[in-house]
Amino acid sequence: MKKSIENLSGRKYTGGRIIPMRSRRKFEIDRYPNEAIIGSNIKVTRRVRGDNNKTALKTVEFANVSNPEEKKTTKSKILRVIKNTANKDYERRGVITKGTIIETELGLARVISRPGQVGLVNAVQLKK
Repeated sequence: MKKSIENLSGRKYTGGRIIPMRSRRKFEIDRYPNEAIIGSNIKVTRRVRGDNNKTALKTVEFANVSNPEEKKTTKSKILRVIKNTANKDYERRGVITKGTIIETELGLARVISRPGQVGLVNAVQLKK
């Protein structure tokens, strides 16, 4: 279900109804966020403004973890979500967003990509 940002109809101060003069425009339509959680890879592709496509992750299993000291990037399995600074509820539910600290097979890493917008998880390994 799409939700709209703009509330076109409403009430007058007298309580009378305001009838909208136009319908909602395409750019006013907002979507519910895709919240990537840990599981086997499931991607969702949706059409967005400008006839472009966005690939979002519903569930994700692996992350591209880069080590800045060794200058090396490795595909590693995500074990669990340690901390999510965006939202405490996301932390409890295990939702992966940008800035989330995840535990991988290589150790702790911070997510630097946007899984709900880009369709992959890139992370930087944290120092021990």
